[in-house]
Amino acid sequence: MAFKKTTESDSNYNSLENMSVLETLTNINKEDKTVAFAVEKSIPQILKLTTIVSEKLKLGGRLFYIGAGTSGRLGVVDASECPPTFGVDQGVVVGLIAGGDKAIREAVEFAEDSNNQGWQDLQAENISEADIVIGIAASGTTPYVISALEKCNENNIATGCITCNEGSPLALTAQSPIVVIVGPEFVTGSSRMKAGTAQKLVLNMISTTAMIQLGRIKGNKMVDMQLSNNKLVDRGIRMIMGEIAVDRNTAAALLEEHKSVRAAITHFNNA
Repeated sequence: MAFKKTTESDSNYNSLENMSVLETLTNINKEDKTVAFAVEKSIPQILKLTTIVSEKLKLGGRLFYIGAGTSGRLGVVDASECPPTFGVDQGVVVGLIAGGDKAIREAVEFAEDSNNQGWQDLQAENISEADIVIGIAASGTTPYVISALEKCNENNIATGCITCNEGSPLALTAQSPIVVIVGPEFVTGSSRMKAGTAQKLVLNMISTTAMIQLGRIKGNKMVDMQLSNNKLVDRGIRMIMGEIAVDRNTAAALLEEHKSVRAAITHFNNA
């Protein structure tokens, strides 16, 4: 069967400009409701890739996301949130985007069409067999991403992908593909919508599950989070109060002394 980009198929809606604001919002939401069910169908694929990611990280390897445009930005966002949320070092999860950091905020023309820049960007990070690379591309046809995964495969580096088109070149290139079929977008071809939402959901699942497997969560709490603002300090104090049954002043003093929720709890329990 010939490869067909369902992400480029005509929208199920027409004359969008004639819809009222309420009709537009309602119809976008109607389409968005289908995304989680599409992700659910892909859980076996997500399980396979997440298991490999967890194993690589446990052995000291790194997780790389590589993408272009919206897909690249989503990878960068997920990677950037891992250190403050889970307390892992910068560089354990890395997001690479075609066009470099400038492309996070504005489009860099034709950056995604390069057949060698993706691999060069990975080499600049000293990529090795200890690591795993996940290519992110809604279309599954982005040269920057596909060529990077091809070189990874040649160099015995584990690869996965997140895409929204079945049978795409990217899905056929990745060793452990995740394909979430979300169907046509509300605005034809605007894969920042349902496809982007699906990619974000899958990224949340992969990184959160891997971090739990690494022991970065206790119970259901982010005990290794970075205390980078007053909200998080207050959350940390409340975590300590709940875990070891001390008053707020004692919890605050423990957190101030140990600079970590986990360390504060461990010290108290071992005292």
